[in-house]
Amino acid sequence: MILTEDQLQDLLDKSLAELPPGADWAVVLEGSIAEGFGNPSSDIDFLLVARSDDDLPTMPSLLFVDGRRVEIRTRSVRQLADQFRALEKGAGRPGRLSEDLLNRCQRLLNSHPLRGHALVDQVKSLMPRERFARIAADWWAHRARQSLRHATALLCLGEADEAVDWTRAGLVQTIKFWAAGQGETYLEPKWLSLQLDRADHPAVRDRYWELETTAPAPGDPDAARAYLTACLAFAGELGLTGVSARPERLTVERVAQVTTWQTDARVHVVRGRREVFALGESAGAVWRSLVLGRPLPQVLAAASDTGVPEPGRLLATFVRYGLIRLAWKGGGTVTPALPLAAPPGPVTPPPSTAQPLLSVRGAAVGGPEAVDLVPLPAERFAAATMALVWANIVTENAVEDLTGALQRGQWRVAELTARRAVHAALRGLFSAYGVNPLPADTDLVRRIDLLPPATLAIGKRAEELLRRTVASVEQGDDLLADLRDYIARLRGTAGADAFPLSFDSADTWRATLELSYDWVRIGAHLDAELPLEEARDLVASNGAQPHQAA
Repeated sequence: MILTEDQLQDLLDKSLAELPPGADWAVVLEGSIAEGFGNPSSDIDFLLVARSDDDLPTMPSLLFVDGRRVEIRTRSVRQLADQFRALEKGAGRPGRLSEDLLNRCQRLLNSHPLRGHALVDQVKSLMPRERFARIAADWWAHRARQSLRHATALLCLGEADEAVDWTRAGLVQTIKFWAAGQGETYLEPKWLSLQLDRADHPAVRDRYWELETTAPAPGDPDAARAYLTACLAFAGELGLTGVSARPERLTVERVAQVTTWQTDARVHVVRGRREVFALGESAGAVWRSLVLGRPLPQVLAAASDTGVPEPGRLLATFVRYGLIRLAWKGGGTVTPALPLAAPPGPVTPPPSTAQPLLSVRGAAVGGPEAVDLVPLPAERFAAATMALVWANIVTENAVEDLTGALQRGQWRVAELTARRAVHAALRGLFSAYGVNPLPADTDLVRRIDLLPPATLAIGKRAEELLRRTVASVEQGDDLLADLRDYIARLRGTAGADAFPLSFDSADTWRATLELSYDWVRIGAHLDAELPLEEARDLVASNGAQPHQAA
């Protein structure tokens, strides 16, 4: 130990002097110094144990004593007993065992007693050291398997550089598994070199460092494959089971609450009923090629048949984002994780910056290989797209009404229906930018500042049209022409330029229903507010009119 007993007792006395008086604590030194590691910059970690059933705070107090940083943690006997009980209970499922819990128990079991030795012995006896070493070894073995299986998958998908990184992670976890079996249970890897020296198996130590220091440089898939093979062989020599370089052991599986919705050519994937990913043309083709439950090499071959270059990269992205999962035959889902790092789980990328966000054909994307997170919650995404489609239907209806009113010389009717068309088209524009709920129609022009500056000219044009009056055929014809030009401009901005002329014929109405059905069924699935009650009948009829003969 880098500090003598007298030095530790002196630091303890000075630390306790800064705490409220009266408590009678048993005290241990935890952490790297207690383990026999440490250096002059290492913390002094004191754990104070109370003979009580109290709930003492988990957060440490940080003191500065004689130029050293001292951490003071407190625990009651009941809390320590609960920790060991939880550890034993979770030991059978090492994949779910908390790293924090494992670390707390390890630090206490390997601590150096300073005060209250009898009480310290009592709490340490709650779990034999040999039992803890087995639990720690199983925990590291699980982590190593996950990392090495993930590396195998990445190599199959053509992500060689990332495969090397996970191979190195699996190598560290493998040697920590072996070291725990030798009684070296300290969790943090930074003292690994000292642990291996103390374990006194030079052949194992030297082979580990040889592999650790010869990881291949980026950009060499063949070297990455050879490196994974060598590390897997070493893992097998150390007793790690359940890993191999056979990617056919991996299958591609469905993730709960991940659903696919296609509108026109755009594929949307909804994750957990909360987030929407919009897929570009190439990404959508690879997604549609998926047949879940098949071995990974077969899935990759099917994706390659789409003609998309490097489909493995897209499949790897789907895995990272938690849109599909990989499973090892007989070994469950592959969930790689690193110690003392961010918890494992799906990655959530930054939201897409494409503008406008939505069109009647689907969410905007940044390119053919895009797997873009739509910057709207799933329910708002569905509500906004339904509002976009409905606004365009209302616009078509208003233009038809305006045309009829002008033919009959109904000038007042024409003025009101023209305003209705202006407002409906603006609603479509706001919806395309993800504004939902929408401002009131009377407020739309004033709220144009919610949208990008490029739309300000559209707002000014809307103001002018809303003030127009009609008292003659010529004024009516001019209004209709200007209104059609305004609507075309908005639809071009909002990606609705190909919207069907809904009320022009049976065919255009059928096209409108089909387009509406694509969006309404997403909204119904996500419990979004439907734009009108009749939309429920559209879902119930699978997009057909309810009173049409077969």
